[in-house]
Amino acid sequence: MSETPYAFEMRGITKRFPGVLANDKVDFAVRQGEIHALLGENGAGKSTLMNMLDGLYRPDEGQILIDNRPVRFSSPRDAIKQGIGMVHQHFMLVPTQTVAENLILGLDNPRFFINYRAIEKEVAALSEKFGLAVEPGAKIWQLSVGEQQRVEILKMLYQGAKILIMDEPTAVLTPQEAADLFKTLRQMAATGHTIVFINHKLDEVLAVADRVTVMRRGRVEATVDASRTDKAELARLMVGREVLFRIKKTPAQPGQPLLVLENLSCENDRGLPALRNLSLRVHAGEVLGIAGIAGNSQTELAEVITGLRTATAGRVEVQGRNVTNEPATAAIDEGLAYIPADRNGVGSSPNLDLADNLILKAYRQPPIGQGWRLDLSLVHHQAEQLVEQFDVKTPSVNTPARLLSGGNLQKLILAREISRQPKVIIAVYPVRGLDVGAIEAIHQMLIDERDRGAGILLISEDLDELLSLSDRIAVMHHGQIIGEVPPEDERVNEIGLMMAGEKVQT
Repeated sequence: MSETPYAFEMRGITKRFPGVLANDKVDFAVRQGEIHALLGENGAGKSTLMNMLDGLYRPDEGQILIDNRPVRFSSPRDAIKQGIGMVHQHFMLVPTQTVAENLILGLDNPRFFINYRAIEKEVAALSEKFGLAVEPGAKIWQLSVGEQQRVEILKMLYQGAKILIMDEPTAVLTPQEAADLFKTLRQMAATGHTIVFINHKLDEVLAVADRVTVMRRGRVEATVDASRTDKAELARLMVGREVLFRIKKTPAQPGQPLLVLENLSCENDRGLPALRNLSLRVHAGEVLGIAGIAGNSQTELAEVITGLRTATAGRVEVQGRNVTNEPATAAIDEGLAYIPADRNGVGSSPNLDLADNLILKAYRQPPIGQGWRLDLSLVHHQAEQLVEQFDVKTPSVNTPARLLSGGNLQKLILAREISRQPKVIIAVYPVRGLDVGAIEAIHQMLIDERDRGAGILLISEDLDELLSLSDRIAVMHHGQIIGEVPPEDERVNEIGLMMAGEKVQT
């Protein structure tokens, strides 16, 4: 590929935000027909760099070249006119519209009469060409997550994209859907399309990429051929040290049940059934992993357990106490800790400083809470201890939580929850979107809690994470547990099929 011309080049790109140098004289070039992975820790500058290529930001310094021609973008519309499109991790589709209707949103020259039949034929031809099977007349809400992602890719292709930026594309896919995506990306590359692939999953990067660029602290650390590197080297380039990919743990010694759910049912935010007679038990000293594709009521499960959503039937017990539909403080008082999926909206108060965030569950009780008064000196002393103990990178405990990176914010939440020595931990996607260094630290914290005797319910879509941490894996589909399997690598295909709703003999 060394003689293949560049599809685009970014030369000397610098981007500053208040108090942050996000990109520092970055050079990044990708060849035509190449699948190029972009790696880096959270805050390394990957997203900022790609947002400039997609027209969301403008560089303060430097130059972008397409086919060796300098270009300047003021918006993503400018970028798509130059053949650059981005598929975001969180899809930008209108659920009530059809596939074809979504594909023409934002196109220039809107017409009074639109020939949807002709558009659907064009979509069908693109679908067949690149193996992106989807029904053009289907409503978005009727499609699986994997099918919705295909629509996003088709949307970019329909609008003429030759350079496609994929942001964490496998985060919400089953292993089978991820394999289908990789096949599609290879087909696209074979027809001359250029793919930039942002991902934290190193196995996937090595499986699909031709070359890999690693960023660190706003600069390019290295660009290597995927065929001449391995996970260990990539991780070392990302974080500057050796990284453990599988946490070393001893076999679980399960004790008594600490969390018991019996025939639990609830509704989602639209008033439709979410959980359907779900039952499970989590014992002391074990990690029960919950596998499932996003949207199968995992969020509702966590919210019912923690008292944030009303159960319509069934029972929730924490340490033998029935806490069904009681205030959230009831489960907290019984030793329940909650690490929610939404770090900013649920797990923390972004505008409060770190010290205040760390006492959100302790301000009512001595020694911090003394009647109507808080012992502020103790608050700051304990906060400084926790920040040091959990290695939260921050200028001070007076820093607003919103200024922390994703990994440091997650460590802050873990510090608050784990420092109370909980009996039960509900961890929902605890490392989603984090880099390998932060993942290693957070996984080790959870296993340390298991070894201390806590019972952990781990809800995740990442099978590698579930296989690494879990002592048992239960698979969830449409609000029900449809099977349980041991955490063995050879069961991955079986788990993936169950995640898609297939009944499998275990």
